[in-house]
Amino acid sequence: MLLGAAIMGCTIAARAQDVKTTNNLTISGYAEIYYGFDFNRPANNNRPGFVYSHNRHNEANLNLGFIKANYDDGAVRANLALMAGTYANANLAAEPGVLKNVFEANAGVKLSKTANLWLDGGIFSSHIGFESAISKDCWVLTRNISSENTPYYESGAKLTYITNDGKLTLTGLYLNGWQRINRQDGNGAPAGGVQVYYKPTDKITLNYSNYLGTEGADAIRVRRFYHNLYGIFQLTDAFGITTGFDYGTQQAAKGSSINYHIISPVAIARYKFAEKWAMAGRVEYYEDKNGMIIATGTPNGFKTTGYSLNVDFAPVSNALIRLEGKMYNSKDQIFTRNYNAVGNNAAVTASFAVSF
Repeated sequence: MLLGAAIMGCTIAARAQDVKTTNNLTISGYAEIYYGFDFNRPANNNRPGFVYSHNRHNEANLNLGFIKANYDDGAVRANLALMAGTYANANLAAEPGVLKNVFEANAGVKLSKTANLWLDGGIFSSHIGFESAISKDCWVLTRNISSENTPYYESGAKLTYITNDGKLTLTGLYLNGWQRINRQDGNGAPAGGVQVYYKPTDKITLNYSNYLGTEGADAIRVRRFYHNLYGIFQLTDAFGITTGFDYGTQQAAKGSSINYHIISPVAIARYKFAEKWAMAGRVEYYEDKNGMIIATGTPNGFKTTGYSLNVDFAPVSNALIRLEGKMYNSKDQIFTRNYNAVGNNAAVTASFAVSF
């Protein structure tokens, strides 16, 4: 259950509209209903195995709904959000008990009276990628392949510094693993990462994030090193472009000098053609020849190009109605249609999201 998530274009924290604020406490929420139709008509009504958000076929369902409480008095802060939906079922299947329903649970303390320096710990949104689980904040209805297969969430501790002008944010993280609340059984090695987020103007956002950790029990664990780079460029008030590039490596076996590789470029263009209307298109490519994250068992591994186009209508400021068409084309026949292997997959998804 991997994917990825992060800031801007699709924020790593819920930007739901506040409806109740009492002193330093804010209560907010989010709900997204969707219907998806996969033209390969999967018998179990699940979209392909590398899709975790909006992943059900031919049914109306809740992708993600949560209620969130936020407390911030300037010296200490905390967030608690409990969730439900098919997103939670797919992405947190490996987590025990009630942790499957935790979207966010963290607390932090400001370490300096003069500098914007914070230490936070708990469960929080991923520092990797520009798309998160909150679809309403993303330019495209569904997630790109690299976002689906990098962490949506992570747990541990992080140290964050923001410059006085707010243009540069630096974060260092100590983590329990790659999209894990509890550390993997038998794995005694912590993971970590850094994030450099730079916004020189209101029109430009640049970000670099990485992750370094191990996968598997200690006796066989292999090192994973992952890099994520993206830029968001709002060229005019109506037109913007987001570009991203992911590159990851993982040891073929413990102690081996051979590494497996992942590459994944993505580009999105969005145009707001009326006050309440916008459209966006995305093209992406994901290559994982050796099954580092997406295993296929085919000669060329996972080498897939994706295309999507969506239209958005915002009837009010805190609601969004969306329609998206998406196509995947793979070098190998990794999809199934009528119990036969095929090389492509097409789907249509519609959603209605409200923040409150």
